[in-house]
Amino acid sequence: MSSWNPWHGCAKISPGCRNCYVFRRDESFDKDATKVYKTADFDLPVKRNRSGEYKLLPDGDFCYTCFTSDFFVPQADEWRLQVYSFMKERSDLLFYIITKRPERFYKVLPNDWGEGYDNVYISCTVENNEFAHKRLPVYLDLPVKHKSIVIEPMLEEVDLTPFFEKYKSKIECITAGGESGDKARLCEYDWVLSLRESCVKYNIAFHYHQTGARLFVGDRLYNIPRRSQMSQARKAGIDFIPKRVEILPDYAE
Repeated sequence: MSSWNPWHGCAKISPGCRNCYVFRRDESFDKDATKVYKTADFDLPVKRNRSGEYKLLPDGDFCYTCFTSDFFVPQADEWRLQVYSFMKERSDLLFYIITKRPERFYKVLPNDWGEGYDNVYISCTVENNEFAHKRLPVYLDLPVKHKSIVIEPMLEEVDLTPFFEKYKSKIECITAGGESGDKARLCEYDWVLSLRESCVKYNIAFHYHQTGARLFVGDRLYNIPRRSQMSQARKAGIDFIPKRVEILPDYAE
């Protein structure tokens, strides 16, 4: 597992952003935006050691890209073409990106993008039905080779059936999870199970990433420490993997 954050900082644009870990890390929890700046690791994928070999080597996992920002933030427009060139050069790495801004995809795009680079996975995250219906019709029509949807933090029961009906062949995986942090909002386990049921019905891979800090199961509320949220989700044993489909990464905050 490797990570690459070519820039850092973001702006809150929807309810799912309210308790974002990026803002917790920056100690700017109650602000609506943080400074976006290019990091010292901007060109990490193409950096070489004294022997001329790449420092960042394939490890059989994804390179988690831009997880302390959003890949499509406006402030990074001037840097994005160069980052795409790094991804193209490093065709031996698999880059995994999550965004809340699919509408900005076309703002800066390399001329040779075509239907997408084979080694770039771009996932869209939504937190409720309102933003599922705002983002997903845009996202699912984008020229991206590998598409998946992340419902995290899951703030209500989310019905993706309309998108499964139309776009089933374009969706590789659905990931669900609760919210972490001291101010985490409630996630109900029944919401997760309902989403899983629809994934099974349409034969789409489903991954339960994390429980979140406050999980309601049956008639009981569980307060789950951060260190246990991913392991407890795994223990639930509800991941669904259709034949010949590789589930998407178990990324960490």
